[in-house]
Amino acid sequence: QVQVVESGGGLVQAGGSLRLSCAASKSTFRINASGWYRQAPGKERELVAGISVIGATNYRDSVKGRFTIPRDNAKNTVYLQMNSLKPEDTAVYYCNIKGEPGTYWGQGTQVTVSS
Repeated sequence: QVQVVESGGGLVQAGGSLRLSCAASKSTFRINASGWYRQAPGKERELVAGISVIGATNYRDSVKGRFTIPRDNAKNTVYLQMNSLKPEDTAVYYCNIKGEPGTYWGQGTQVTVSS
């Protein structure tokens, strides 16, 4: 069973930065595509950023220009670099990774942005 290991959440002031990390527990699991999602209290889970197997990226409009989703293939790790954070970015962030034999979710990491 592949486990998704997330890290990097925390409390930051508005305008600050955080970097989330996401890796597979098994080194034999190669991440092909992945996405970062977030869920705020009382709201549905939403896609924040995604990266395809060929490296194409997509972002929700509210984070464009502030967030990026770099990938380190050598470390088999995906990141979410979050800059110019706003209070409305406060949520639990989840990583989703796709590969063989399937799709897996992380446990979530809390990001809190204070005003």
